[in-house]
Amino acid sequence: MEALPAAPRHRYQWADLSVFIAFHLAALGAFLVPWTARSVGLLLGLYLLRMFAVTAGYHRYFAHRTFKTSRWFQLALAFLAETSLQRGALWWAAHHRKHHKYSDLPGDLHSPLRDGFWHSHLLWIYDHNDATDTKRIEDFARFPELRFLDRHWQLPAWVLGIACYLIAGPSGLLVSFFLGTVILWHATFTINSLAHVWGARRFPTTDTSRNNLWLALLTLGEGWHNNHHHYQSSARQGFYWWEVDVTYYVLRALSLAGVVRDLRETPERVLAEGRALDARRRRERASAPSEPLPVALPEAP
Repeated sequence: MEALPAAPRHRYQWADLSVFIAFHLAALGAFLVPWTARSVGLLLGLYLLRMFAVTAGYHRYFAHRTFKTSRWFQLALAFLAETSLQRGALWWAAHHRKHHKYSDLPGDLHSPLRDGFWHSHLLWIYDHNDATDTKRIEDFARFPELRFLDRHWQLPAWVLGIACYLIAGPSGLLVSFFLGTVILWHATFTINSLAHVWGARRFPTTDTSRNNLWLALLTLGEGWHNNHHHYQSSARQGFYWWEVDVTYYVLRALSLAGVVRDLRETPERVLAEGRALDARRRRERASAPSEPLPVALPEAP
């Protein structure tokens, strides 16, 4: 068995982090310009499009290969995902595969249990890990266009920023792009920082992953994190019909249109296991004795 790596000493790249902070300051400029219908619509539309690109592209496709698609559409997913400024698709997927290997153990890049909220939320990105471990992502690193985008991962975002300005002027740049990117960042980051501490655990995984409806709504389905950690190979993270997973619904529609194929579904044995665990917990709650009411003692005369 491979030995677990020692817990590293964090050495943040403050120069890179200062750019991240400057982006937040630029986002404050959104409150100094008029919010137009065009800029607000662009903000909302880009949030949904980029969140889908992150969840379907970075995560379910490049990191876990839960479906197949054409070379042109995988390039489109990488480009759209990189407009979120969360580094390159190869970098993101390689680091995420490492997270699953060491989840909540020494070697996990962003465990809130080991390193606290702020490191797991965003500081880990600047912890001297900007190199892409191509050995972890050899299946996609063989494509030169993906290697190019991985090296120049800021390019798609600046293309988008210029487009927002051309479409909606200063409001498009400040509201739709800068503020929209900051909102997108912190929404996606919650899966690392909150989905291991806030929510319910259906499956007894070896980590502390949890399911959370609110995070699932915020991230188009990523909040069903305990489901995902229990069975990582499914394109669907909301295993049951009542677990909202918008990213899966869009992937399903794309599969019907022939854009993606071979969606990997959750096996029936996993679904049956989950139903059995849910039923057992309901029985345990029903049979648990209710707390007795406190008995009032007589007052001393």
